[in-house]
Amino acid sequence: MDRLEPENIIHADDFDDDDSVVSAPLTDSLVSLRSSILQHQLENGRTYHSMSAGKYAYPNDKSENERLEIQHNVWLLTLQGSLALCPFGEKGAKRVLDLGTGTGCWAIEYADAFPGSEVIGVDLSPTQPSLVPVNCSFEIDDLEKDWTWTKPFDFVFSRVMAGSFQDYDAYISKAFNALEPGGWFEMQDIVLPYKSDDGTLVPESELCRLGNYFCETSSLLGRPIDVPLRYKSMMQKAGFVDIVERHYKWPLSAWPKDPHYKELGAWTFANLDSGLEGLTLALFTRALKWSREETLVFCAEVRKQLRDLRIHAYLPV
Repeated sequence: MDRLEPENIIHADDFDDDDSVVSAPLTDSLVSLRSSILQHQLENGRTYHSMSAGKYAYPNDKSENERLEIQHNVWLLTLQGSLALCPFGEKGAKRVLDLGTGTGCWAIEYADAFPGSEVIGVDLSPTQPSLVPVNCSFEIDDLEKDWTWTKPFDFVFSRVMAGSFQDYDAYISKAFNALEPGGWFEMQDIVLPYKSDDGTLVPESELCRLGNYFCETSSLLGRPIDVPLRYKSMMQKAGFVDIVERHYKWPLSAWPKDPHYKELGAWTFANLDSGLEGLTLALFTRALKWSREETLVFCAEVRKQLRDLRIHAYLPV
């Protein structure tokens, strides 16, 4: 079976009902600037970026960074170990830009895999490690502002950036303009809300409502998350050609019978279970005006349903 085939039907495993899942002035100014970037905003017991504070609704603390590492592994499993699908051959791209690099794990692994590449990762938060390959570097910047790179890239990479921007057309146009002729832009993203093919994810369940709330709250805050299905038309509008769109499924727990999807589901469960509060607190308290306590109670109910292997839910990507 081709694991990359988007239309594969994922068959559920057989479980008992009880089963569950897992210059001095200049120097002073630079020091002050660096200090301000390294500072974090504290909200509901979680820390968030200080540069362009409030734009990105997800935390940048240790717990979230650990979740991002898990999410990176989910993508690797999805793509059968590949970091990207763009066809650059054995040597990789020459000059690479990783947008919203997060912990920098993708950029670091790409730089390790292709020593002849120059890889730049950019993010609002300085959460990347200091020890990195010599051909990898990181910059702290706001991608909604003017991009200042003057030398073009031949590969621009974007992963799970839905919910990050007010104007996705502008974001994609900037990526187009940052590329040299013949360059590639790859967008890997999730497609909310959650779904099931057999009706086991019922509309009134907290798990189903969670996916809908992600869409509702991000739109209320002006940074919609339900945009990836429009990426192709946006890329065409920006001037891209030879556009390829592929679809996959992430089971939300280890409910599938197929070993590949069972492993993928276990990692997806870990991704969502470990980050549930971080993914919801800012969105729900800011947009829905819920209290921290209300959000945590809701998350507890979602977590119960994530552990119910009779619910065959998945996240389209």
